[in-house]
Amino acid sequence: MTRHVTLEGVENFRDFGDYPTMAGRRLKPGRLYRSAAHGRATAADLEVIAALQIEVVVDLRRKNERLRDPSPGHPTFAAAVICNDEGDENEDTWRAHVRQSDLSEASFRDYMFDYYRKAPFDGRHLDLFSRYFKALARSDGPILIHCAAGKDRTGILAVLTHHLAGVHPDDIVADYLLTNDERRLAMRMPIVAQAIEEIAGRIPSPEALRTAMGVEAEYLHTAFAAIAASHGGTDAYLEGALGVDAALRDALEARLLA
Repeated sequence: MTRHVTLEGVENFRDFGDYPTMAGRRLKPGRLYRSAAHGRATAADLEVIAALQIEVVVDLRRKNERLRDPSPGHPTFAAAVICNDEGDENEDTWRAHVRQSDLSEASFRDYMFDYYRKAPFDGRHLDLFSRYFKALARSDGPILIHCAAGKDRTGILAVLTHHLAGVHPDDIVADYLLTNDERRLAMRMPIVAQAIEEIAGRIPSPEALRTAMGVEAEYLHTAFAAIAASHGGTDAYLEGALGVDAALRDALEARLLA
């Protein structure tokens, strides 16, 4: 299966379904999509996305991110959009880090570990993740989740989906690491460098940029170790923090699994 959907202005767009489960079933293809932001989408990109007939879009970005980089819509766009505007009174943590750090590889990696420890418990994420699972259970068409880069907030939510469906941990990590597509990173690097320079007045080394743009399996392990420490395990977190009870799990399995 070709997971990546090749687009001109939207990166990291891919199908994260069509994985076998440990119970002998399989996630359906063409139901679960993830991507980075769509602010640079071309008219051709919008045609490709429209052809997927996406029913729900979950925009995990903060309000100020969406205002800086609004998503254009195809003339026929009719998907429901789930977003959350809470907590925009302060500068987001990424921009604050870029402004204050030495922009080294170590600084970006330390930021990511700290981010992944906290992200599963952020109030906005709890709301958005919970609404995503409810929408996923009741929608008939495909669903798209995205944030700015399509790697961290989006990555955690995709992993939670895979865990709930019973995808093998090795496949979960492998799918998460598809973000590290070298072609994507090479194309994206000048854009990220420019964005960082606008915030900090300087540009990180290529190695530090690569660290800032990529993902590492250890980030996931950090997030789910924090979930285990807080809730006793991922299933308990799904139920206690996100409201994914037995009835909702049954509905999700019926919707997603072949």
